[in-house]
Amino acid sequence: MVQKPASIPADPDDPDDFDLSSEDVRTGLLAREVRVMRQDSGLSQAAFAERYAIAPATLRDWEEARVAPPLYAVAFLRLAAHHPQAREEIEALRGSAA
Repeated sequence: MVQKPASIPADPDDPDDFDLSSEDVRTGLLAREVRVMRQDSGLSQAAFAERYAIAPATLRDWEEARVAPPLYAVAFLRLAAHHPQAREEIEALRGSAA
């Protein structure tokens, strides 16, 4: 059985809607995950970007699904979000690099 990539067709009753390719869906899901991790941290975009050495404009692009974040960056943020000890080590490394 051959599987087609997931996509979401445009709503024919909405003239402003558009088709989403499987890549668009992937980008949107990753954008949501990054945004939720940041919101759960309680940090603003600027503070979150600073904490994890991400350019603020890049973080905005990720959260607004203009650009898909690289999977290594998502994995890094997941680690930091779910393991407080890792987050403390990351912050210590950032402090020693300054």
